[in-house]
Amino acid sequence: MAHTHDHASQGHDHSHGAGHVHGSTDKKRVLIAACLTAGFMVVEALGGLLTGSLALLADAGHMLADCVALGLAWYAFHLAGRPATVRLTYGFGRVKTLVAYTNGIAIFAIALWIVYEAWGRLLTPEPVLGGPMLVVAIAGLAVNIGSFYVLHGGDRGSLNMRGAILHVLGDLLGSAAAIVAALVILATGWTPIDPILSVLVALLILSTAWSLMREAAHVLLEGVPASLDRDLIARDIEATVKGVREVHHMHVWSLDGSSNMATLHACLNDGVDAHMAVSAIKKRLAQEHGIAHATVEPEFGRCADSHEHDDEHEHAHDTASHRGHYH
Repeated sequence: MAHTHDHASQGHDHSHGAGHVHGSTDKKRVLIAACLTAGFMVVEALGGLLTGSLALLADAGHMLADCVALGLAWYAFHLAGRPATVRLTYGFGRVKTLVAYTNGIAIFAIALWIVYEAWGRLLTPEPVLGGPMLVVAIAGLAVNIGSFYVLHGGDRGSLNMRGAILHVLGDLLGSAAAIVAALVILATGWTPIDPILSVLVALLILSTAWSLMREAAHVLLEGVPASLDRDLIARDIEATVKGVREVHHMHVWSLDGSSNMATLHACLNDGVDAHMAVSAIKKRLAQEHGIAHATVEPEFGRCADSHEHDDEHEHAHDTASHRGHYH
């Protein structure tokens, strides 16, 4: 029985080239955003302490976490460029997804801290210096807009880049909330607006962080990408690739949220050239379904994974419906 494990040449080369370009530019974008965030974090923290503003302190705390998160995101892009090893045969591409998931957890922790601090401020209001708070918040907004603009031009299909953008977006919302709070305090003297707006920002961050974590977890669990349907792909191969009688034992997953992969058994009609059939399957997967890396096992007659002496199992394998075979 032949067993082919080659890349679909056209799809793989194009995907790899595009991924390399995106990875290089995204790495630079994340580094620039990290430097901008770190540079203003200290200013905002001092401003929060001097003015007594929880909104500024919350945003500074978020920026501190962002410095770490953006640093990890940069390092993940750095690792992803390394070649595969004997122990890590797929390379380090999945590190980016792991960092994205970790970033989601960090955002959750920060948001919960903001809510906790805001509750204390509502129970025991503290004086806030609206004027200095407004100046610091406006400066922070400018820096965050700059960071967001740098990151927004990157590959938004990358979970790692989306995690970095999410952190900076949280900072941007925090600065905007601090500006609104400062204006209200200057106009009315009503200080509870500061913790109230902080909580609203925290809730917005929580919802987006949950979405990021859920998608990253799906990739880490090797779930089928949302843009693909495993059963439809299998039926498409059966319908379009000459000589393929049945497709089963099919698995579809993503390495890092953008590079899709698949393994499958292709049951071929007698007399079909296995090499030609496998090549046609790989070409179809790459061109029509965006799966650049596929491992295809051609079969004639009995499935290699079936029990050799189990007649009942073999009969079920031959007669069961297609959907039952997509293990």
